[in-house]
Formats: sequence, C-alpha cells, structure tokens
Amino acid sequence: MAIDMESLAEATSGAIGALVSTTILYPLDTCKTKYQAEVRAQNQQKYRNLSDVLWEAISTRQVLSLYQGLGTKNLQSFVSQFVYFYGYSFFKRLYLENSGNKSIGTKANLVVAAAAGACTVIVTQPLDTAASRMQTSEFGKSKGLWKTLSEGKWTEAYDGLGISLLLTSNPSIQYTAFDQLKKKLLKASDETGLEPSPQALSAFSAFVLGAVSKCVATCITYPAIRCKVMIQAAEADHVESEGTQPKSKKTVSDALYAIWRREGLIGFFKGLQAQILKTVLSSALLLMIKEKIMKTTWVLLLALRRFLFVSRSRLKRA
Repeated sequence: MAIDMESLAEATSGAIGALVSTTILYPLDTCKTKYQAEVRAQNQQKYRNLSDVLWEAISTRQVLSLYQGLGTKNLQSFVSQFVYFYGYSFFKRLYLENSGNKSIGTKANLVVAAAAGACTVIVTQPLDTAASRMQTSEFGKSKGLWKTLSEGKWTEAYDGLGISLLLTSNPSIQYTAFDQLKKKLLKASDETGLEPSPQALSAFSAFVLGAVSKCVATCITYPAIRCKVMIQAAEADHVESEGTQPKSKKTVSDALYAIWRREGLIGFFKGLQAQILKTVLSSALLLMIKEKIMKTTWVLLLALRRFLFVSRSRLKRA
C-alpha cells in the first residue's frame, strides 16, 4: 500500500506545531486548569482570579511547578495532533476520491473533522486524564505519568471520555472554518497548479485565521470544557476542606450540579477569558507553525521516500 505523503506531512507538521505551542503556553495552561477545577461558593474560593494561581506558585517558591506534567502534556499534544491531522487529511482525501468532487463542502468537512477528532480522543484519553491530574495537583506534589495512571482502576484513565467525544465538535468547527477561509485566501494566489504539494499561508494570515476560528468554538463549548476539567482533576483539589466527601464526582451530571449549586449560572463560564486566551494563542501558534514548516516537511518526506526507494532498488540488485 502506498504511503499517503500529504497526510503524513500534515500530521508531522501539525504535531510539531502542537509541541512548540504547548511548551510556550504551558504555565498559562496550568494556571487556567487549576482555576477551572476549583468549585466553591464565592466567599470560600481559594482562587478569585487567574493571577491568584500564579501568585501561589511564586509565594510558595514553586514557580517550576507551573510546568508539572509538561512531559505528559507534550506527549499527549504531539500524539493527538499527529493522529488528528493524519486522520483529517486521510478522511478528506478518501471522501474526495470516492465522491469524485474536487472540493469538500462544509457539512462533509464537519463529518470528516468529527471522525478524526473521535479517533484522536480514544487514542489519547489516558494521557489527557493524567496531564489534567498532574496540573491540578498541589504545587510541588505532582506524580509521574505511570504512578498517576496506576493509582486507581484502569477505567479511571478514561474519565471524561464521553464529554471528550462531545468536545470533538470544538476542533471540528475550528478547522472547518480555518480550512474554508484558507481556501478562499489561497485561491487568488494559486495560479500555477503544476505541483500537487501543500500550499502554505503567511504566518500572519495563519495566526489570525486560527485565532478567529478557535474563539467562536471555545465560547460555544465552554461549559462542557469546564465539566471535563472537574471530572479529570486531581482528588486533593476537590476534597480539600471538605472531609465529608471521600471521593470527587466523576460524572457529567454531578459536575453540572456542583457548579449550579455552588456558583450559580455564571459558574458555567468561570475562567472563560483564560480559556479563550490560552486556546486562541495555542491554536493560532499551532497553525502558524504548521503552515510555515509544511513545505519543508513535504520536501524532507519526499527526499526520505526517494532515499528509501533507491536503497531498496540497490538491495534488490545485490
């Protein structure tokens, strides 16, 4: 079976972009996650805003703990983006070949993106759960990946799987909007059409399109995002100062009820600004980096394929 070089180039450049953007924004991600995971009445809140989380790390001399779980998060980001971009590109090409169409419509694009997202979630859910538990652990008390996953039952590694599958609508909306806008921007400049190599946006255009498309998707799906963080959060952050509850809630309905009872309607959008800031910057950086290294990745993969083909031919002659 021939290797789908375009899908492989998409997946590799997307994974590298995810790795870089995750590392750059990780301290912000840790503060955001700990802030979202706390569910208390307004007069009992440990963190009243995002800066309180940062100040806690500074005042306790645990600044480096803002990076707790970075390795796991990077692994999860790299794997998830590789699987997503490969799946998205592969399913899109498969649809175009079977349908005979030259371009993919919005509805079909949503279905393709959702399918790629669902595959990604199933593969990376244990890493996502472990990363969330590490980030929401008390500063300086985070555990390693294996210890975090092996503490409970293996099924607990898939905590929040249902809501994660639901949230596949988020990247579906984002990447569909990005792909359609990208197609319109490149249509005027694409006049040669001689080489079937991927086309690239400028860094600024990719950044803006990534930011706009992600912002809308985040606002729509935010209540589900916060519930997911609560379900996957480390135990200590839920039971602190609440000795009557030996175990945190692990279902969507319990998370929704806890938010409604303790924080009211506005609680469903607690930390929305931080989520938008983080996700917009992350997605924009990811797509910008992906677009800028796409052609380079394509050339390197073609060179690698040629090298392997030549080597195989020499072995056959020997």
